[in-house]
Amino acid sequence: MQGRILFITGAAVGYVLGSRAGRRRYEQIKAGAERLWNDPKVQSSVDQVVGQVQGFVKDKAPDVQAAVTQGAKKVVSQVTKRGSGSDSATPAA
Repeated sequence: MQGRILFITGAAVGYVLGSRAGRRRYEQIKAGAERLWNDPKVQSSVDQVVGQVQGFVKDKAPDVQAAVTQGAKKVVSQVTKRGSGSDSATPAA
């Protein structure tokens, strides 16, 4: 029981002290992250990566389109076969 009381007291003290310094520290971290993100070197790297990804997507788009089309045709063919097969197997009333 004493352990629980000590734990709860410690958690409460940590929460109070952390909440006082927490917002200030959060704002400091946020400002540092924004400075880093807006740095011209970082933005140059981001632009380069975006260009590479866009080039990759343009190169692979026809392959993806062909694969999707082929898969769709397979599914339609299987559904059509099942649909026509089940109609002939149904006894006439």
